Amino acid sequence: MAIISLLATIGYFEIFVAIFCFFVLAFQGRSSFIWNWPFLGMFPSLVFHIHRIHERSVEVLSRTRGTFLLKGLWFTNMDILGTVDPANVQYIMSANFTNFPKGRELRKIFDVLGDGIFSSDMDLWKNQRKLARALITHQRFHKCLTKISLDKVKNGLIPILELIAKEDRIVDLQDVFKRFTFDTTCKLLTGFESCCLSLEFPEVPFLKAMDDAKYVVSIRYLLPESIWKLQKWLGVGPEMQLRKASDVLDRVIGEYILMKREELSRVEKCKENEEGFDLLTPYIINDGERTSGLKFDKFLRDTFLNFMFAGHDTVSSGLTWFIWLVSTHPEVEKNIREELRAIIPPEEAEKWRLFTADELKNVIYLHAALCESLRLYPPVAFQHKTPLEPDILPSGHHVHPNMRVMIPLYAMGRMESIWGKDASEFKPHRWISDRGTINYEPSYKFFSFNAGPRTCLGKEAAFTQMKVVVATIIHNYQIEMVKGHVVYPNVSVMLYMKHGFKVRVKRKWA
Repeated sequence: MAIISLLATIGYFEIFVAIFCFFVLAFQGRSSFIWNWPFLGMFPSLVFHIHRIHERSVEVLSRTRGTFLLKGLWFTNMDILGTVDPANVQYIMSANFTNFPKGRELRKIFDVLGDGIFSSDMDLWKNQRKLARALITHQRFHKCLTKISLDKVKNGLIPILELIAKEDRIVDLQDVFKRFTFDTTCKLLTGFESCCLSLEFPEVPFLKAMDDAKYVVSIRYLLPESIWKLQKWLGVGPEMQLRKASDVLDRVIGEYILMKREELSRVEKCKENEEGFDLLTPYIINDGERTSGLKFDKFLRDTFLNFMFAGHDTVSSGLTWFIWLVSTHPEVEKNIREELRAIIPPEEAEKWRLFTADELKNVIYLHAALCESLRLYPPVAFQHKTPLEPDILPSGHHVHPNMRVMIPLYAMGRMESIWGKDASEFKPHRWISDRGTINYEPSYKFFSFNAGPRTCLGKEAAFTQMKVVVATIIHNYQIEMVKGHVVYPNVSVMLYMKHGFKVRVKRKWA
């Protein structure tokens, strides 16, 4: 009982930190060398640097030609081959794609996502991707996306920025962007308003539950399965946190699905509504006929949650890091403003205005700046693969089924061997060719939208939404980070600012 009580009051992560940091501090200190301890492997070094895992991955991979084998605890199958070598990435994601699925281990760690498109493999993944592609590439989807985004900027984001500017208040812009993307994604998924982004800043249990879930699965990834499964069985520590988060997610998603079913029952099933579009309706109307035998309610739940992670987290993370980078690089901000002025009538250049997706379709510098921001701060922190059969990567490294293969995107964007000596600098011009057009980099080098058969279906949708938001903000407002505020990446599967993004907002025009 004493052990159970200890696990309940002190998370296992903290216990491991206390034990292994002792070894590291005693024998390794801050040495750049990574010790491979008997039984412990390189786990002590991992724990010691966990608070700066992204920067540490840059240091290690820079010294090891882009590929490094991290030896885990003995007898736990936790060896991790980290690689940012573009040749390896192309081989894993495209050339030998079938031998590198997400794997059962990842599905267990990310069980909160269920059988959704992000953690599924093989036929289950193929069927879901086929359904998703048909919807996301539909003309009505893009029409609805641009309308929802512009409406939410006008009626949700702008009133908040105006109030903050008027009252000279400090606001966490990361929280604002999270609310914005939750509202737009929820509207696009269900057709219903969630009213998360409002002047009252209401508590949103669903958002907190998503953040809690991402935190716990990040911890799971670092520890042997037996340890986190024990805590799950006991119902204590972070696993209790995840259980509560899952309950919230299930309840809220269930309410939206019920509302949509009730709405559809009041109208003709096959009647087309040209004024609106949502992703949930086609799935429900199909009545589960193409769900590969899954229980339909669970299929809807998993589909909803996976789309929410895709549309909400990635865009809000991208917006946060982009606005911070631009606000701390005056020359880039100046260039974006000049480009925006060039695409609007001269008489509107010094006036407050919104920007539509059509107006921003062909902007070059803004698009380049967004690519540069996503290179340095990719929303998804890493990609995980598990070999089905033993294999040899182009770099000569051997992999096998009892090994994890990880591609750390944060480190990949900072490799001098890939991007040059100025890899760590924010330079949008690296994306602009001599002809003044966008210089498109191969996906196995610019990996923010994945590569190969799993390339992100929502890439264009993400750029469309981000452009509408950032163009309106940069043209109309001056964002000033609060003096003394520390910007640092969190430790999670999604790359956010650990302490939020505290800013003041100044109007540019009356």
